[in-house]
Amino acid sequence: MQEKTEEGMLQKEAKMMKLERLIAARESISNKVFPVPVEEMLARYEQLYTGAISDVLREFALLDQSLPGHLRPLRDSDVVAGIAFTVKSAPNVKITGEMTFRGQMLDEMGKNHFVVWDTSNDERATLWGGVMTATAYGKGVKAACIDGGIRDTKQILEKPFPVYYRYRIPNGSLGRCLITHYQIPIKVGDVVVKPGDVIFADCDGVVCVPRDIAYEVLLRAEEIRENEKKIFGWVASGETVKEITDKGGYF
Repeated sequence: MQEKTEEGMLQKEAKMMKLERLIAARESISNKVFPVPVEEMLARYEQLYTGAISDVLREFALLDQSLPGHLRPLRDSDVVAGIAFTVKSAPNVKITGEMTFRGQMLDEMGKNHFVVWDTSNDERATLWGGVMTATAYGKGVKAACIDGGIRDTKQILEKPFPVYYRYRIPNGSLGRCLITHYQIPIKVGDVVVKPGDVIFADCDGVVCVPRDIAYEVLLRAEEIRENEKKIFGWVASGETVKEITDKGGYF
């Protein structure tokens, strides 16, 4: 009963402050159906590179879709696209119930997911390791991006499973942090990531593409890839900067 009362008060407060549009923008989760199968779309993304995706997002006036530059790949050779599965944790001394909640979260991860984990700027604990990697990989999860710590690096590298991370540390998570939510909108750096968004990553970083425009972004990025092939060809053939720019090329 208390929970319902508090929820009602929050709704009333939001109404009085006219926050409906902000709530819709921050908390709504798109269920848009892609015009092609998910597997096909993700495979086409994986033929691209983050620079092209970021340039297209700029054309959409979305300048803050790249996750923080401190997130690095375990393997520079990895190129991966998946559907965002979001996780939120925070430093916390509580232990009871953590494994139960973590188990529920893992049960909901599945094929083509790309885990994106907001650790609330945790700097002391590991949120991802060898067992998590083996479990996620076995469920068909594509990759994980942890804005925090990882460990068991050798075990992770035994699987063809891309992991992006902020730091490595041996400390386990129990007694240091607590998973509070999953499959909700989260914020990593300046980027709001929602469940169902397309996440694309390579050696240059990680980009979040809002689900509603993910297919349009893909088509335009494929155009950019073909355009840049032409530009590289013009450069290789010895054309001048002016000749290239006159054709619409850029540097």
